[in-house]
Amino acid sequence: MIKLDMQSRKPIYEQLKEQILRLTMLGVLSADEKLPSVRSLARDVGINPNTVQKAYQELERDGIIYTVGGKGSFVAGNYEGVHLRRQKALDEVAAAVRQACDSGCSEEEVLQRVRESIKEGTVHD
Repeated sequence: MIKLDMQSRKPIYEQLKEQILRLTMLGVLSADEKLPSVRSLARDVGINPNTVQKAYQELERDGIIYTVGGKGSFVAGNYEGVHLRRQKALDEVAAAVRQACDSGCSEEEVLQRVRESIKEGTVHD
């Protein structure tokens, strides 16, 4: 489920964080679902455990996951961080649509580009 690009300029911990967030937003990871241990995930994707730990710490700080001492990390049930990220993404889409319309793009051109973008985004799943 986790796909990391070792050739990317984006740090591995950020890629990991984004992948876990994406799986949460898509509902692949559900509320209170236990995440793999730091060591287990590091071994599975071939990275240093410190990298996984950093991603988990940032996800916890953002309210996406929570940690129970001695039990592990779990997907947060309130999804506040997920909802905020979704809202931000939708706001960015709305701003882009306004900019396209202000630049003279037709409604059909904008809708076609949105459809293409959605299709491209689902191809990578």
